Amino acid sequence: MMRIAAAFLLLLGLFSGAALLAEPLHLAPISAGPALWVFFPLFSLLGYVLFAMAARRDQSLLVTRVAGAALLLLAGSAAALLVLASAGVLRLESSLSLWYVLVVAGLLGLAAALPSSKRED
Repeated sequence: MMRIAAAFLLLLGLFSGAALLAEPLHLAPISAGPALWVFFPLFSLLGYVLFAMAARRDQSLLVTRVAGAALLLLAGSAAALLVLASAGVLRLESSLSLWYVLVVAGLLGLAAALPSSKRED
């Protein structure tokens, strides 16, 4: 039961990050309010920690890799959008949420990816 709740929190965190990423593009009727800015790192980190505490070692390693990859994908997408906006290919009203996703997802994704890469050595 704890793993289901933790996975749900992790998914909510990743969805919050994706919503922050999509908001300046106006792809969907999304309004990134202050709650999303708090929920993205909070739910991502809380969901990961709870899942890692409740899971077996092999499940913990799997969720670390999947969460790290998803967060690095969000960070890479934010970086690509910022490059496109800087080059004038993409017109954005504000890039603040993209910078936020880049920094937060990049740091959390690297933190998740580094321990798993050391285990492979």
